[in-house]
Amino acid sequence: MSNPPRFRVGVDLGGTKIEILALDREERELVRRRIPTPTGGYEAILEAVRWLVRGVEEELGLAGVPIGVASPGTLSEPGGLLKNSNTVCLCGRALRADLERCLARPVRVANDANCFALSEASDGAAQGEAVVFGVILGTGVGGGVVIDGKILSGANGIAGEWGHNPLPWPQAEELPGPECYCGRRGCIETFLSGPGLASDYQRVAGMRLKPDEIVGRAAAGDPSCEAALRRYEDRLARGLAHVINLLDPGVIVLGGGLSNVERLYRRIPLLWSRWVFSDRVLTKLAAPRHGDSSGVRGAARLWEAGGSPPPR
Repeated sequence: MSNPPRFRVGVDLGGTKIEILALDREERELVRRRIPTPTGGYEAILEAVRWLVRGVEEELGLAGVPIGVASPGTLSEPGGLLKNSNTVCLCGRALRADLERCLARPVRVANDANCFALSEASDGAAQGEAVVFGVILGTGVGGGVVIDGKILSGANGIAGEWGHNPLPWPQAEELPGPECYCGRRGCIETFLSGPGLASDYQRVAGMRLKPDEIVGRAAAGDPSCEAALRRYEDRLARGLAHVINLLDPGVIVLGGGLSNVERLYRRIPLLWSRWVFSDRVLTKLAAPRHGDSSGVRGAARLWEAGGSPPPR
């Protein structure tokens, strides 16, 4: 597609929220809405997406607008069933085909971290960089790779899935690691997701706090919360050092709820050099220009970024 359509709609299927965004050709936001992710399972999620799309089209007086969807996990081709989603009710489902049925139009679906990376590489914090790694630090942990402005999906559709590698350079107390929904132990996601931070604090301090409570109490001088954040920062630095050693990106952009923790952008670059295989680290760590849910903008771009539709 040589030119973007006049209007585009992106939908982000998050673990805790579903967000919809309508853009015009000049990238102006026309409508943005966010609702909690339904707890009623797969059909409830489909109905929520249909309701959101219908509401936006009615508000703008449009019909049949191209839809791009960012989802945790990835489509397994050629069958088109979703795999590797931490929103487990989506796994094994023909998400794209079912969305096309309920929305009565073609739909493009891509991994949420890929959409996030595409958004920030296109006109965000990593604009102009040849190699960009986008990180989701939210309900789960994901990663997306954009090279020369295009999503790198990979032969298995899993490029960038660093969250389900083991935490690198583990310390004795980190082994064998927490159980992960994927069936393994010690995945990066179990340490660096929002629930992972909360669980780590609970294991050490004996009480449960939400991630934002841990951050707030650390800023107020609570020593146990400060210690939890320092453990988190050390682990994030190790995990991202692995990424730098493998991809050597110009910019790593953080997304998801934990990307709002401002101290990460100061602390992590001071820590990761001990594990990066280089005499100096030129990679930049950046906050998302379009906010912690920038992925919905990438979803809206799927009809211009990929040329031909995904394989079916």
